[in-house]
Amino acid sequence: MSRNVTPYKDTERGKKEQVTTMFDAISGEYDGLNRVISFGIDVKWRKRVVQILKDKSPETILDIATGTGDLAINLVATGARRIVGLDISRGMLEVGKKKVLQKQLEDRVEMLVGDSEDLQFEDDSFDAVTVAFGVRNFENLNKGLSEIHRVLRPGGTLVVLETSVPTKTPYKQGYSLYTKYMLPTIGKIFSKDRSAYRYLSESASVFPHGQAFNNILKEIGFIGMENRPQTFGVASIYIATK
Repeated sequence: MSRNVTPYKDTERGKKEQVTTMFDAISGEYDGLNRVISFGIDVKWRKRVVQILKDKSPETILDIATGTGDLAINLVATGARRIVGLDISRGMLEVGKKKVLQKQLEDRVEMLVGDSEDLQFEDDSFDAVTVAFGVRNFENLNKGLSEIHRVLRPGGTLVVLETSVPTKTPYKQGYSLYTKYMLPTIGKIFSKDRSAYRYLSESASVFPHGQAFNNILKEIGFIGMENRPQTFGVASIYIATK
């Protein structure tokens, strides 16, 4: 079953085009606003993704929806010899490329333009694939996850870091208030594209999280699914194996 998860859609353009335009527009402010919106906790979440893969000693990693390259750069700590950061937004990648050059990591981290739903890599190309805050932006979730499954080698690991909705009181109510009122307000104050931060909160609210996402991974053909809620359930780390 195809899943198109987005409230950010008009009759003129598809989700993929809109999301690309949106992230191009906010690329210069994205890193700073991420720290503000998450109170800096997103840094800790990414470190946990790195530790999960460090224990598995991958040689090659594909970081899909790499954005400005934060996770791709952090993944150097896994010891992988090749890390490819892939994103559909050229604006976000330009910021990421500058960060890679500043850290002198161009021999380990490569930043490429690409579509998560039509990956330009051969079957069984990577030991691990990561996606941080990107799967909810896939126009067709099943197609994107199927492509990830294709390029992973047998026994390879998928790690997804994504926002989720807390289920327990009072975190559920607090999260609802924050995403409904505070997040859009932050976007209005700091961002050129106010609709972008409305999209971020709305897309998180409709994205299938927890067991629902694990069930989708199972449909695609992944095994050994694990869901690790982060910070009272406002984000989740999903781990699965091909």
